[in-house]
Amino acid sequence: MSENTQVTLPTIAMLGAGSMARAILAGLLAPHVSVEGAVRVTNRSADNAASFDNEPRVQAWATATNPEANLEAVRGAAIVLVAVKPAMVPDLLDEISPALAEGAIVVSVAAGVTTATMEAHLPEHVSVIRTMPNTPSKIGLGVTGITAGKRSTPAQLDLICGMFSTVGEVIVLPENMIDALGSISGSGPAYVFYFIEQLTKVAITHGFSAEQAQKMVQGTFRGAVELLAQSGEEPQELRRQVTSPKGSTERAIAVFDDANIEAILLKGTQAAIARSEEMARGE
Repeated sequence: MSENTQVTLPTIAMLGAGSMARAILAGLLAPHVSVEGAVRVTNRSADNAASFDNEPRVQAWATATNPEANLEAVRGAAIVLVAVKPAMVPDLLDEISPALAEGAIVVSVAAGVTTATMEAHLPEHVSVIRTMPNTPSKIGLGVTGITAGKRSTPAQLDLICGMFSTVGEVIVLPENMIDALGSISGSGPAYVFYFIEQLTKVAITHGFSAEQAQKMVQGTFRGAVELLAQSGEEPQELRRQVTSPKGSTERAIAVFDDANIEAILLKGTQAAIARSEEMARGE
């Protein structure tokens, strides 16, 4: 979404203030975003709550010092963002259920927690939406998968899409696709960092200093992705432009093809999906 597009959101409570929650919060505090009242944030630590003291658009509580913090935060909130660890979600939903307003939307960013599980721990008058954001949301370049629960309305889904558009791109999909999305865009940044890490090691093996290797590899990844974004070309075409017939790049690509990189990536993403399914079963 363009930073010139104004986004107006109702009252929001955010339960959990880890890295993903803070990434989303950064989007909510952007100049083009207007949230009714202060964003209500809870977390365990008083020190973490105090880190918001200089942000007038945030009201923070610590459950360590205020056992009623979560209940106070969600009272009257139109959107309740659940950003705690997956294993903690059911108990947290049981805790806040009595205080949730009629028509509230509970939004989860917890991997492996299904909408059915959430709905089972919430009253009928509360809607559920499940999301899968990724870490580039921290800089407004995230990709978030969004799926609606059985009780949510199209208008509620649109509202949550607008909220997550403040931190990047949004993809709406059926819930049976959310784990697959997580294996691509959710885990994807780790894959990219892994390839950068490995190519940096290779550069050092070829005799470059660590500083030179870092500059070469990170600059190449950054430049290639930006070129892809700005050129409007397909990645296959941009690769062809670098790969001269019978040249050195062609020889390297042939080695990668022989290793069947596509099959390796498929196997890896299938493993990620299987683990998400295990987590959904509580394993």
